[in-house]
Amino acid sequence: MSLIAALTGNRPTRIAVAAVLGLGSVAGLGLAADAATGRVRTGGENLVVRSGPGTSYAKVGRISSGTKIDIICQARGTTVTGRYGTSSWWNKIGTNRYVSDAFVYTGSDGRVAPLCKGSGSTNPTPTGAIKDDYPYRGATSGVDRWNFYKGQCTSFAAWRVNHNLGVAFHNHYKNVHWGNAQNWDNAARAAGIPVYSTPRVGDIAVRSSGSYGHVAYVAKVNADGSFMVEEYNHVRPDTYSYRRATRGEGSEQFSAFIRFKR
Repeated sequence: MSLIAALTGNRPTRIAVAAVLGLGSVAGLGLAADAATGRVRTGGENLVVRSGPGTSYAKVGRISSGTKIDIICQARGTTVTGRYGTSSWWNKIGTNRYVSDAFVYTGSDGRVAPLCKGSGSTNPTPTGAIKDDYPYRGATSGVDRWNFYKGQCTSFAAWRVNHNLGVAFHNHYKNVHWGNAQNWDNAARAAGIPVYSTPRVGDIAVRSSGSYGHVAYVAKVNADGSFMVEEYNHVRPDTYSYRRATRGEGSEQFSAFIRFKR
């Protein structure tokens, strides 16, 4: 059957389309190696495009909800919870352009495109207690039991300190007002709680830069000095994420680590 017949007959197939686009071989039936398509679904807000498969990579653009995308290949990276559940798959949509599969409808919960070359497990998959067990999951307004706004990074960090560390922490802990994340390292010092420049598991990581700063829970420290954090309201508004981070002053980094007594 000719290529034209394959495209115009009663049974159009992906094989013919792939050949036209140069994505695969008709004779070789290379469907498993073909690129795929998906549609971005975020619930309204734009989806961040990163330079690599994870939230620690630089932001290089945004895609509006409803946009159809071509998925060149897929790689494992930061685990993200989104519109379509929790996933560590990242879809490559161009040179140094990746989006989280958790916000892309592909018709499958698994891999739909070939693995990107060199896409080893650069970010460990969460295990054990590393999970979204936040009691206000899905909340976007109101005040939590610790007197922080629900869905914010401060509220999730307060939950981790209470639940994981067994410390009865709240927004006026030790008669100090903790407030926004950017204040937390100074608040800890005022409360007599040690603050360090290197992380340990169980620390609260603090970034003081930005309008409000950011805090996260250190879940794992890697051999190379980087570390894995659990957080809310960073990758997506009011949403849980688990990612690799490093020390520094950048928007994806942390410079101080609060060590509550356990």
